[in-house]
Amino acid sequence: MNKVIAICKSEIKGTAKQCVNEINAIKDFGFENDAHAGKWHRQVSLLELEKIEDFRAKGGKVEFGAFGENLVIKGIELSKLPIGQIIKINDVLLEVTQIGKECHTKCVISQQVGFCIMPINGIFAKVISGGNIKVNDEVILL
Repeated sequence: MNKVIAICKSEIKGTAKQCVNEINAIKDFGFENDAHAGKWHRQVSLLELEKIEDFRAKGGKVEFGAFGENLVIKGIELSKLPIGQIIKINDVLLEVTQIGKECHTKCVISQQVGFCIMPINGIFAKVISGGNIKVNDEVILL
């Protein structure tokens, strides 16, 4: 089963996020009290568990949220999803808006970890239907 492994948020962009057990997704805004939230196309960031595990296997000592990701998802190769793909978690609908991103400066994450896997493996989405997400919730591609 594809599922939510971790939910992370922070109040400042470019910093590691802290894990929470659940979060409220707000339509056309993002996650409540998260730095990514706002009226733009990168409201929520997602990273797959398998990419974090690969990084750890190479000696990287990182906790969930270290790359600035909001959601860690198990079972879906996120970077292969097309723009426009809808991801459903309970009542929450996320629309994929961007695959990866170019970092223009070395962020705190890159300085602490050595490099960031988010630019290559992360995806971004906007919230098209809000609701609550909890750790271990099922993730469905529509």
